[in-house]
Order: sequence, then structure tokens, then C-alpha cells
Amino acid sequence: MKPLAHIRKNVLDLSQAEFARIAGVSQGTVSRWEKGELSPSLPELLLIRAAAKARSPNWDDCWLFDAPSQQDMSAHA
Repeated sequence: MKPLAHIRKNVLDLSQAEFARIAGVSQGTVSRWEKGELSPSLPELLLIRAAAKARSPNWDDCWLFDAPSQQDMSAHA
């Protein structure tokens, strides 16, 4: 799973539309991120990171670049 899709689905548990609102972009942009067609800007990544840190006490900044394995997720629980 791509890192941003992991964050959206597993960390934040949001739809693409809800995730888009957090990052200040359209749902189509989120779809393109998840397909690897486009990369988020630094300001967008910072908004995503802030939302993830607020919702997940076990947040790891590495997840922005590499989605963790299921085993790694269990270790952070």
C-alpha cells in the first residue's frame, strides 16, 4: 500500500474526500497521490502530518515515506 493511502485508511480512517479537506486539496488530487501520479507539497504533507499526530499517539513520521508492515503496526500499538 502506498504511504498516503496507508495514512488515510489505517491511521486516520478517512474517505478520500475527508482526507482532501484536511490537506486543502480536491478528492481527485488525493486519488492521484495514491496512484503515484502526483506528490503532495511540503505544506500539504505538514497538514497531513499534523492531523495524523493528533489522531494517532503512535504516529511515526517515517510513515509519510514508507507504509509500515502489519507487524510494524502491531509493534506501535
